[in-house]
This record gives sequence, C-alpha cells and structure tokens, in this order.
Amino acid sequence: MKQVLMVGAGSVGGFFGAHLAKQNPHVSFLLRPKTLAAVQQNGLTIRSAGGTFTVHPPAASDPRDLPRPDLIILSVKAYDLDEVMAQIEPVMTDATTILTLQNGVDTEDRLIARFKRDCVVGGVAFIYSKIAAPGVIDHYKKGAVAVGELMGHKSPRVLAIADLFKQAGIPCQLTDDVRKSKWEKMCWNCVFNPLTVLIDDKVAKALEHPELLRVVHQIVEEVAAVAAAVKVPLAPDMAEKVVRWTQEIRDIHTSMYDDWKAGRPTEIEYLNGYVARLGREHGVPTPVNDALTALIKTITEREKRGPGVLRIDGAVVQPVSLDREALAALPADHRVEDLSKLMPSMKGKGIRVKGLLEVPALAIGADHVTFHSSDGNYSASLTLQQAREHGILVYELEGRPLPPEKGGPFRLVTPGLGDLCANVKGVGRIEITRGGGRDTRPKDVTC
Repeated sequence: MKQVLMVGAGSVGGFFGAHLAKQNPHVSFLLRPKTLAAVQQNGLTIRSAGGTFTVHPPAASDPRDLPRPDLIILSVKAYDLDEVMAQIEPVMTDATTILTLQNGVDTEDRLIARFKRDCVVGGVAFIYSKIAAPGVIDHYKKGAVAVGELMGHKSPRVLAIADLFKQAGIPCQLTDDVRKSKWEKMCWNCVFNPLTVLIDDKVAKALEHPELLRVVHQIVEEVAAVAAAVKVPLAPDMAEKVVRWTQEIRDIHTSMYDDWKAGRPTEIEYLNGYVARLGREHGVPTPVNDALTALIKTITEREKRGPGVLRIDGAVVQPVSLDREALAALPADHRVEDLSKLMPSMKGKGIRVKGLLEVPALAIGADHVTFHSSDGNYSASLTLQQAREHGILVYELEGRPLPPEKGGPFRLVTPGLGDLCANVKGVGRIEITRGGGRDTRPKDVTC
C-alpha cells in the first residue's frame, strides 16, 4: 500500500493523517476548500503536550488531482459519507482498500453497498482532539486505532495497514471482531455524546450523579439489546465497562458537544438515532435513545431562516420564527379558512395578524407593527391596533403554498383598510416597534 489518501483533516483525520505524513511522503489529503487553502498556505499542524509539528502534504479538493490511492482512510463525519463516496468513486480501482475511522456502526455496510465489493477494513479511533482552526489540530489525549477485517481474519491488507500506523508511531491494535469493537464504542458514544450536550458540561458531571448513572445503564442496555438483535452480542456488564473507560477521561467534552458549540451539525442520527431506527426494525424498544435523539435534534437545530420562514422580532421579549405549517397550527379562531369571503379575488387561507402577535410577548410600550418584504425593498408600518383589527397574512392559495408570483410565501393584506394602504408581498419579517417603523408606501396613502 504505497499511496495513502486521507479524506478529511479534522480532529481525527488531521491527527492521524499528519503523523502518517510525517513519516511517509506518499500520504495525501482530500480536503474541503477552506481547509485546503489553510493547509496549502501553512501546512497541517498538530499541537499537543508532547510537542508541535507541521507537515506539508499534497492536498486537493478533487482526488483526481492527487496520486491514485491504494488505501483511502475516511475520517469525515458520518453524515458526509454519501458525498465522500461520490468524490472518491472516480479514483477507486479493484485493488483500492478503504479504512473507516468514523463514529457509528453502519459505515462499512454503506460503503460495501455502494462499491459492490469487499473493499472495506473496519476501524475504531481512540482520541481526544479538537479543531483549533482550519489545518490546526489540538491533541489532548490518547491517539490509537484498532483495525480489523469484517470477517475477522488477519489478511495481508490489514497487516499492512497496521504496519503503516506503527511506523508512524501510532498504536494500532488488530481486532478479530471489529464489528463488536465498533458496537462497544457505539455504547460510549450513545451515552456521553448526547449527555454532554444536555447537561452542557464535561463527562465528569454525568459520572457524579447517581440518578444519571442509572440513565447511562438504560442507554447502554438498549444499545446492547439492539446489537444482539443484529447478531453482535456484547458483554453483560457493558454499562459498567463504559463507566470504567470514562473515569480517566472525565475532563473532556465530546465531539458532539464541540460540534454543537461550533454551530456544526451533529452525528445524533448515526448514533442514538440509528439505534432507535434499528430497534424499531427488530422490535426492540429503545425509549431512552428515542428521547435523546429528539432532545438533541431540538437543542442543536439551528433557527430556521430563509424563504418560507417568517420571523417576528423587534420590541418583543424573544424573537420567534414560524413556517407555513406553524401558521396553520395556530388556534382556529385566528385562521381565515376562506379568504374569498373577505376578498373575492383571493381563494386562499391566511392567519389574522392578531393571532400572530399573540405568539411572542410584546415589549412594554410597543405600539406599531412593520411588515418587511424578504428582499428588504418594501415595508408597511401600521399601528398595533390597525394590524390587529385588519391585518391578514396569506399563506395558501387554492390549496397550495402561496407562490412567489402571487406575493408568496407570505403576503400581507388588510381588508377594511384597502390594498393601497398595506399590501406587502413576500413578507419575511414582522418587526414590532415603539413608534412607527420603516414605511415605503406613497406618502399620500392614509389609513
């Protein structure tokens, strides 16, 4: 295995790839544009208590610009796998081997399903490191891997992979049951990745409370039950093992915690979410993992923005964002189910602005409501009383979302005040103000 391609230079791939590249001139990197620019300019730097070093390996954002690899090492997030498989497919040959160093337990099966051959060696990474900046990795603890064939035999290729790591000074254990090893790490990931987000703290806090330790046991018991259902039996004392493994790394945050704090997506769908889905398929109850999946998605999901989302802000206690489904779920007494009764030319549905204004708590003294088009070109400012009495936000026309050419996705109309008084198309923001807000209507319009 002469040519090695590292896919990704994050906290895992950056650390292991840099150590491999330090000893081997045939290691190259497939990187995203931002990281690629940093590595091309400054190299890839590893900072740790044992010292700092920088390597300058060949790197590109297209694998066809690099030497054709004999070994591809994947270290990207599980949710990026589909994109990565499409990227590496042009440089795959019948002899290419792929080593996975990713969280989750289904990566190997997804790769085999895509490439239709025995090209995958399973791997597990044991490391605590963080991305300090593009091309700069801070390493704190551990830094070892376990690798193995999915069928358990010690093949020439898995022995060659182990030698690559050992020559780079990276501890590498050969495992004869890599699927079991991955499920064991899955137990740890399904416990401490979501819990550190929920408690907004390090793993130590989860270890210090007896009530939470009982939850740890419940999580692991569910994961182990699902593993058994797919013929991967784990030790009966798996939960105790997970707790013991964690004692020496009490001070760490997890990758999910770091991703959350950095505003990146999390791998919850491939950890607890995967356990929950597999449990449903095999009739194994997983209520705790179901709850963790839902909670993490709720906590870490970014606020909805962009087309189709209405934001209410300004003089409010807390801004809120609503999409079409949320508008349609507001109380029935605020909905206008047949707009044609008020405006014969419009056969659609809407929501009374009065109902919208009851969603956020308005600041004391707020007295005007300004409706802004999404493009920022148009706005109309009404008194709070006018908005409550006459304003309707249209969101549906003839059973379908209001199209942009009709002023969608949200359009303000004011039956009783007159269209010229306040008719804003493409409303994207409702601003509550003290005093009048921005108004682009002709100055001779009166309401």
